[in-house]
Amino acid sequence: MSGEPHAGPAHTDRTADAGLCEGCAYADTFLSDGRCVPGDICVRAHSGRQIDRFMRFNRDEAVKFVNDIFWERRAIAARYSPLESIEHLKRDPDEVVRRNVVLKLPEDQLKDMIGDPDREVRQSVAMRLPTELLPRMMHDPDYIIRATVARRLPHKFLSRMATDHEREVRKIVASRLPPFALECVADDEAPEVRAVVAERALPPLADRLLDDAEWWVRLAAVENASLEALEAHQDDPEPDVREAVRVRLQHGAA
Repeated sequence: MSGEPHAGPAHTDRTADAGLCEGCAYADTFLSDGRCVPGDICVRAHSGRQIDRFMRFNRDEAVKFVNDIFWERRAIAARYSPLESIEHLKRDPDEVVRRNVVLKLPEDQLKDMIGDPDREVRQSVAMRLPTELLPRMMHDPDYIIRATVARRLPHKFLSRMATDHEREVRKIVASRLPPFALECVADDEAPEVRAVVAERALPPLADRLLDDAEWWVRLAAVENASLEALEAHQDDPEPDVREAVRVRLQHGAA
């Protein structure tokens, strides 16, 4: 973090906090009007709660603090200031300030923050970025962010993430690809991914997955496999799979 150290617990001693009023530009006017209250509503305090209350009750003043030396005043000021006054904060040295900027900016202005060094900033960007720009984040170094991208990415781009090196990302891809496009993840090295494929596969692919090395992938494939293929798998070595095959064949014959 840059600037002053992050604040600890909020002050509760209003007599002590009243000392912050000395030399404060707001003391002569805002204090008498109840627009600031020592220990409760105070922009000079090292308390995010007090600063937030001050700027929430005095929104026109927030813009005066977008360049403040204290990171928390800048961060809170970003919430309440006009958009045109916070655009430069996209490059603020403090990540908390940038996180607040991401939440405030219109979606179409977030592309400049796709490569932000802070993962939480990029995560917020990935959650709000227009879908047509999401392919730019498919190779983010953090898999949590890539997972967010995979959940939002238009279908036409999803197959590009089928070889992501993180299993959880590939599971999301397998859960979202149209059934006719699941071939690209059907031979995934992770059985957890193949199981997701089996649960959604069209019969020809499900038939093939009845021969999978993992019994629980085969079990998932039973529901979608053709009756003809199931006939040849009544002697599966796994009891649960054999029972599922039996039930499917029984219902199919009914």
